[in-house]
Amino acid sequence: MADVRARPSVFAERFGVFAECLLTGVWIAVASLGIVTCPAAFAAGARHLRRRTGQVKGGWREFVSDFRAALPGGALVGLAGWAAVAAAWVDVRAVRAGLPGGPLVGAAGLFAVIGLAVAVLRAAAVWSPGDRWRTLLAAAGRRTVRDPGGSFLLVGGAALVVCSALLIAPLAVPVLGAVAAAAVAVEERHRRRHG
Repeated sequence: MADVRARPSVFAERFGVFAECLLTGVWIAVASLGIVTCPAAFAAGARHLRRRTGQVKGGWREFVSDFRAALPGGALVGLAGWAAVAAAWVDVRAVRAGLPGGPLVGAAGLFAVIGLAVAVLRAAAVWSPGDRWRTLLAAAGRRTVRDPGGSFLLVGGAALVVCSALLIAPLAVPVLGAVAAAAVAVEERHRRRHG
């Protein structure tokens, strides 16, 4: 008689991945409390989800280890990201003040911040210990432009987090894991298409 417990059902396996995404979102939120630590937190979360989908064991300890490894370069990326957000805020203020060319500058700034956020998510999705963030971001920037479909999927995921936070603030925390999973899926899709 075959052992029924040997392999979980497809439903159980997929639900397990979904549950792991939600838990990973909580871990990402906790690790992102330092604000500039967001890229490192997403990198650790994405690596955890890659382990989970690859049937490799791992949990909170491995997440923390990955977070610590990603933190030195990831904190610099986070600091640069917040500087870009501040620049975009200045652009928005210029638009509201009615300065000539303000709407054009504001739109360009907004698109630049969105593109930067997508590139950071894509870089975090492929990060592994020992990788240099500068190299990852350069390659992710190229993929962001060359794979607009995947980039728009990540923009949609980020919009989902924002909408979740506006409607039910606590829901935004686990949804962060879904965004990390989307980034991993987008990068896997790109890897399969382009080798």
